[in-house]
Amino acid sequence: MRGSGIGLWKACLALGATVLLHSGLAVGGDVVRAFIGTYNNRGGEGIYVLELDRDEGTLTEARLAAKQSSASFLNIHPNRQYLYAVSEVESTDGKKGGGVSAYKIDPVCGKLDRINGEITGGGSPCHLVVDPTGRNLLIANYSGGSCACLPINPDGSLMPTSCFVKHHGSSVDPERQKAPYAHSINVDPTGDYAMVADLGLDKILVYKFDADHGQLVPNEPPSTSTKPGGGPRHFAFHPNGKFAYTNLEITSEVTAFQVQPGGVLAAFQTVTSLPDGKPVPGNSTAEFQVHPSGKFAYTSNRGHHSIAIYTINPADGRLTHVGNQSTLGETPRNFCIDPSGKYIVAANQDTDNLVVLKIDQETGMLTPTGSQVKCPSPVCVKFWEMK
Repeated sequence: MRGSGIGLWKACLALGATVLLHSGLAVGGDVVRAFIGTYNNRGGEGIYVLELDRDEGTLTEARLAAKQSSASFLNIHPNRQYLYAVSEVESTDGKKGGGVSAYKIDPVCGKLDRINGEITGGGSPCHLVVDPTGRNLLIANYSGGSCACLPINPDGSLMPTSCFVKHHGSSVDPERQKAPYAHSINVDPTGDYAMVADLGLDKILVYKFDADHGQLVPNEPPSTSTKPGGGPRHFAFHPNGKFAYTNLEITSEVTAFQVQPGGVLAAFQTVTSLPDGKPVPGNSTAEFQVHPSGKFAYTSNRGHHSIAIYTINPADGRLTHVGNQSTLGETPRNFCIDPSGKYIVAANQDTDNLVVLKIDQETGMLTPTGSQVKCPSPVCVKFWEMK
């Protein structure tokens, strides 16, 4: 239900004033807000909020913005008024399927006012994205391997699914790939295609996306294959739209693609995420992001507890692995590059800390700023700023 009550709003306004004062915003500091998704263990209660001071490279303390079960991945509407969060569970309100909630963002203090929620059709939803028009929310359901589209009303509320697509098949790893496991969904820069990385199939499935009707239809060809046993997890486009990349969770690698006309992906390179390519027992990659400049890319290693750093050849999109930076914690399930491209905030799931790393704008290398804060079981970081 929507939050209400004069006392709550007074508390929010008072908190906002405190944040503005201590973050430096009151004196014109360069500050951006971040929302943190968490699992509900070791004290985690849902979605947290904090600020990053981009002059100093420091974080404020994390504050609870909204209570939610297993808020493992977040996405923010293009108009910056609404936030959406999956509940990575198998059933919701007695109905089979994970959940997703819509929130109104308070621009003063970052409090989240819940609008409504819907079921996602599949279990354990783990990734979501709002399409460029702001009219649809696309979701990847890990358990059972499926994707869904939920239309968004003008007030930010969600409608029931307009489209649900179930994946079928398996791949070569008998433990990790005996069934489909959709792990992310992304819309291409044109808004015409949606790409779903399925860890269980070793494929990036490509769908024609109809934003007017909230529909996903298999493209032709309907997918592109990745390295057998690799397990594609997350996916990102280069800012120029000509290249795209996915991290391979199981084999600790990254694959590069050319983006061809008609939404066709053509893989042309696979490169390690570990120093000298030497295996690290138990390691798996998690997040992957391209720097806003298009010059660098990063993926996180759980097990090696680091972020792998790549330079990108602007002519052909090829990656060169140039180093790894410790995240000063364990199991960096997620990280996010701030919109200015100056910093990365890494979320260490198993040591309950968020760490700031400064990005060298010439080399892409990462250096800890010395700022880190506690947050229970952090697994997603999304930046928000009022334009």
